[in-house]
Amino acid sequence: MQPAQPDPPQEPTRPAEAAQAAPTGAARSVLDSYRRLFAIPHVPGLLFWSLFARVHIGGLPIAVTFLVAGWTGSYALSGLVAGGLTVGTALAGPIRGRMSDLRAKDRLLTSSALCYGAGLAVLALLPGALWWVALPLALATGLFLPPANQIARAIWPRVTSGPTRQTMYAAEATLQELLFIVGPLLAAAVVGLTNGRVGVAVMAVLSVVGALGFAWSLRRAGLAAPESPEAGTGAPAGPRRTLLLDPRILLILLMSMLMVAGLGGVDLTSVAWSRELGTPGYAGALMAVYAAGSAVGGLLAGTFPGRPRLARRAFAAAAGPLLLVPLLPPVFHLPSPWLITPVLFVAGLGIAPTIAAVTERVGEIAPAHRRGEAYGWLSSAITGGISVAAPLTGWLIDLGGAAAGAAGSAALAVAAALVAPALRHGAAGGPAAADPPAALDAPAVPGVPAVPDAGADAPTPPRSAVGDPPTGAPPPAEPTGRAE
Repeated sequence: MQPAQPDPPQEPTRPAEAAQAAPTGAARSVLDSYRRLFAIPHVPGLLFWSLFARVHIGGLPIAVTFLVAGWTGSYALSGLVAGGLTVGTALAGPIRGRMSDLRAKDRLLTSSALCYGAGLAVLALLPGALWWVALPLALATGLFLPPANQIARAIWPRVTSGPTRQTMYAAEATLQELLFIVGPLLAAAVVGLTNGRVGVAVMAVLSVVGALGFAWSLRRAGLAAPESPEAGTGAPAGPRRTLLLDPRILLILLMSMLMVAGLGGVDLTSVAWSRELGTPGYAGALMAVYAAGSAVGGLLAGTFPGRPRLARRAFAAAAGPLLLVPLLPPVFHLPSPWLITPVLFVAGLGIAPTIAAVTERVGEIAPAHRRGEAYGWLSSAITGGISVAAPLTGWLIDLGGAAAGAAGSAALAVAAALVAPALRHGAAGGPAAADPPAALDAPAVPGVPAVPDAGADAPTPPRSAVGDPPTGAPPPAEPTGRAE
């Protein structure tokens, strides 16, 4: 009987093999994060219908512009009517959000969808001779935009917690970036094949179907009822006090307005530069590349460990416009707009992660039973930022060319990033809003390891499916050294 032969020595892993395995591990981590998220009951349906209810928002201004321009031959009047819709939406955002906190969300979505759809239908059928009626009609219609945005963002803390919540907000921010590509393309295609009336009518149908579908998914998930005041604590904003009395709310609204104004100016700069090169048709492609970078950044951000670091993400987003300044005229003259697409893609990487971090932070600051109102104020701040970006960036482009427009955008984004450090977790002003245990817990997913929430939601004590930890249990220590 021969003695057992010892195993041959293991050959050390070569650097090339390790380099090949690293991307595979990173891709598996991304997939695992999103598999855990979409394994939570009702989350896929809630996310789909909440986005479907918003797909028309990006395309409606295009359809309205073609409709009114066909009546009057004036793009200025078209802009006034489209602006009326935007103003109505911004004015009513906090009110609709507050209503979603106080009333059944499914009924609110249904009633507002019917009013909003009726207003758009009347606008589509309006005789051209009565074009002036479109101005007050658009303003009134905007007041009834279904609050799908506010409701969706307010319910995510009720169905997710810890790392899964971060993935949820990142997924929503990423997909919403895609909506800003799909919506305008869809509206332009419908108008191109038919006319402005049909384009507005199609947008109306999409808005109604999306809102009704979202209302149905909320009922099915048991999330239509309003949150009780006892469900969480947070900012000192009681039923009779405005959330604007919380300085943290004011700071994050200011930051959001400045950031959106800065990043939104890049789109206008792309349009102006394309026209200057004599290739205006490339503007849409450049904007799509910028949005694609944002989508990829958001997809990756959903897998980052630990809390999102708002200041770091804000400065990363602000670096995007800065990268463009030395590549645009009069600083530098590229022979083709395609040469800037790699830089545009990189410049967009920080957008969706920053939006996701801002959205999550608003949900932490606001009391659980007033999150809808808080997100209504956030929507109004974003609308205000868009309104600031267009005239300011246009003036800078007229003054100093495309590079000046990008520099102005960068200045606004940097100003927003400078506000972000004041919004650190645990900053003065009170603790972040605490949530009850997630209403819908993810089942075990084969092949996907569970991720504990301890440390991810510090200083809030960890939660489990069976309830909160015993009273008096010390909170977990804030982990350190987390990298994004």
